Amino acid sequence: MKKTIKFSKLFAVMVVLSSALIISGIVGFFTKGINFGIDFQAGFIEKVRFAPTAFILTYDGEKNIQVAQSSQGIDITVISVDTENKVVSFKYTEYPTVGQFIEAIQQQIDGVKVKALAKTDTALQSVFITSETSRLTTEPFRAHYIPEQIQPIDADEVRHALASIPSVSVQQVGESRDRVFQIRLPDNGTYTNANAELRALINTALVAAYEADNFAVLSTDFVGSRFSGSLARQAVLLVIGALFLIFIYALVRFRWTFALGAVLALVHDVLIMITFIVWTQMEFNSTTIAAILTIVGYSINDTVVVFDRIRENIRLNPKLALVDVLDLAQTEVLSRTIITTVTTMLAAVSLYIFTSGSMKDFALALLVGMISGVYSTIYIAGACITFFSGKKHAGELALGSTKKRPVAEVTI
Repeated sequence: MKKTIKFSKLFAVMVVLSSALIISGIVGFFTKGINFGIDFQAGFIEKVRFAPTAFILTYDGEKNIQVAQSSQGIDITVISVDTENKVVSFKYTEYPTVGQFIEAIQQQIDGVKVKALAKTDTALQSVFITSETSRLTTEPFRAHYIPEQIQPIDADEVRHALASIPSVSVQQVGESRDRVFQIRLPDNGTYTNANAELRALINTALVAAYEADNFAVLSTDFVGSRFSGSLARQAVLLVIGALFLIFIYALVRFRWTFALGAVLALVHDVLIMITFIVWTQMEFNSTTIAAILTIVGYSINDTVVVFDRIRENIRLNPKLALVDVLDLAQTEVLSRTIITTVTTMLAAVSLYIFTSGSMKDFALALLVGMISGVYSTIYIAGACITFFSGKKHAGELALGSTKKRPVAEVTI
């Protein structure tokens, strides 16, 4: 007969250890705080792509000239009060290179000045503009492109360029070869016109580091404090709602002590992950919320498997003490738990090694959560069931009395 591991002997010790960790997280929350990401802070957000300028357009005239780009080519619309509006289309198939495009625009659009910075044989299709429609003025209108041999840059390089700006955060978007970054500067309430002033701070630093011809602002946004606070409240409500629904599920399927144990184990996992986030100062963003909810689902799955085995052993061994039934069930599913967890962790480890940015943080949070989930199923949920059920035997837990009905009729 397989030897039963006495997990119950460490129930009290592990509960004290978990309590100490959670208390340290609470202390850290009030002393260090949480490193909120761009999703939960008020401030200015700018998406930038580091790409050299292909050509510059300027116009000094009375007409309204707008530039738009589509998947087929670049369209220039000439709007005039005294004449009919005109749209000139420069299709990629008809003007495949930047040189051909520049020559055509000088011939067909009066008053538009063009300054070429890219080679004339650069593919026009590789050029991009930073907005859907743009009006030409005396201010330089830059069209950018990504050369084939250009080297990728990473977020650390951009952070170094913006080091003079306090509290700035940089997040890579997409692959490193795309050279797209999201720059976030929080609003601490000291700015008169936060949107314009924060934008100027970022752009001044970027121009000083890379010059204006070497980066394109793809989009800008300003998140107010009210909106960011609303996101934080919604995230908390989302986690609480998930825990409540899991409690109802466990209550219907098992007993109330089991349901309470399952929820306490999940609350433990959430608090342990928050403690880890607080002390490591990992960025807390929407990806972190996704990791927490993923762990909640993973942990409850492991807990339900154990609870099913406990229920089965209660029927098969009604004379055993409940704490012995818990030890027996945990021992029987231990190999399954180890194999499942290690297999899942291998995928998370691969993500952690071979990815970067928010995906790397997601993988690290999953690793911490999976370890905590296995631990809480064994010690937190088990200790809760034992505490609220007292020193009853399995038969008493199932029947309320071992004398009134035969064991074959035991139900939970």
